[in-house]
Amino acid sequence: MGLVASPAGRLTEDEWTQVKARSVQQGESAQPCAICKEEFCLQPQVLLSCSHVFHRACLQAFEMFSGRKCCPMCRREQYETRVIHDAACLFRHQSATRIQACWRGYVARKWYRNTRKTICPKDKRLRRKFFEAKLQELNDSFVRYCHTDTEAFLSDIDRSLSSSRRVFQQLERKHVPEPQENDWDRIQSQVIHRGVWDCPICLTALYSPSLTTQAGGSKQQRRRTVLLSCSHLFHQLCLEAFEAFTVDSRPTCPLCRSVYHKKLI
Repeated sequence: MGLVASPAGRLTEDEWTQVKARSVQQGESAQPCAICKEEFCLQPQVLLSCSHVFHRACLQAFEMFSGRKCCPMCRREQYETRVIHDAACLFRHQSATRIQACWRGYVARKWYRNTRKTICPKDKRLRRKFFEAKLQELNDSFVRYCHTDTEAFLSDIDRSLSSSRRVFQQLERKHVPEPQENDWDRIQSQVIHRGVWDCPICLTALYSPSLTTQAGGSKQQRRRTVLLSCSHLFHQLCLEAFEAFTVDSRPTCPLCRSVYHKKLI
């Protein structure tokens, strides 16, 4: 009568469960797409009622160019499709596994490098290399942080010393009181205890009426002696000549560079 057989009924949920179980058993989602031969990754995939799995875009292109609806693998016609995400879940699991493996490898390599740098090996040859590397590291760090220009380095030191000296001189000018009589006695006892009887400027013997016993050689030409508050002795003429050539408004001791008060003895 020209009638055709009615199409098969749609699959039930139990039947789809069996189809998907058969697909998982065959490993369809773990294999590349049979049409494009590429991994599924995160791209949409479809499950056919014949348990075969393809990219959704690949299956649509195959149906459009073939002009009929049949499975590219088993040639079954009038199939049903359902979108699944098994391959995406598998890809995420594999990606997480690779990331964890890379991280564990990085941690293990970092721990091993730190161990090699900090713990001395027991082998004699490796122990020698260990200490050679430590010594080389110290030398490199010293060379890296050391000033290579010697002249500039010394100039920096001179500038720093001069700045510090100026600061201390200013402080001393503000806070140096004039010694009292008992202070001069204490300073004179320090000179006697030191036992130096040559003028540091002219390098000749000193003379003082109060220090005749210590100076010795009283027959020498008598030149007046000056005692400074810093307990240093000079010839009066030598100190006056030094003060005349000093640029500062208030000169400092030629030996200790401190601001002084002086007393003729």
